[in-house]
Amino acid sequence: MSIALENVLARAGLKADANEFLTLVEDAARRLSPPNPDPSHYFSPDQRAALTDAGLDLSPRDEGEPDFRARTVAAHAVLADSALSVGQAAEMLNVDDSRIRHRLKEGRLTGWKDQGWRLPAWQFNGAGVLPGLETVLRAVPGDQPALVVAAFMNTPQSDLVISDRPATPRQWLLAGGDPEQVARLVATLGSPF
Repeated sequence: MSIALENVLARAGLKADANEFLTLVEDAARRLSPPNPDPSHYFSPDQRAALTDAGLDLSPRDEGEPDFRARTVAAHAVLADSALSVGQAAEMLNVDDSRIRHRLKEGRLTGWKDQGWRLPAWQFNGAGVLPGLETVLRAVPGDQPALVVAAFMNTPQSDLVISDRPATPRQWLLAGGDPEQVARLVATLGSPF
């Protein structure tokens, strides 16, 4: 199994030890939700009735059904594995560690705390930060988790077109696109349409 996993990680471009990656997956699964949650438990009787009337199935997952969490757990593990520490980000940007923590505090970089700060790799371009990053980060709703923001930044958007093709917000910024366009889109994360 570990050789197969190491091959998958290598093909995906992840520089991770198979055992370390499996630990990340286990941690992500434990943090996301219980193994077999009962959705009805989270709602009042009136809310359950309204949701059931609207056609939602609030019954627990059957043991034979695929676990809906698998894709999210894998994505979270990849996000965590590819994230940079404060020291790594400081080395990349050729600044002191304190400058990275200062940028995090000011919202000029984004990250989360997990035994120290972890900074998602999508916000860096190899030698610096994405052009227009500060404009985009100011528009991110505060209730959006790092995984949602990372998925948004790496998913083609029909409003961001490069060479007649939808581009990801990250590609758009790297190509010199207007960060305000990305900011307008990211501001809608979590909003019903």
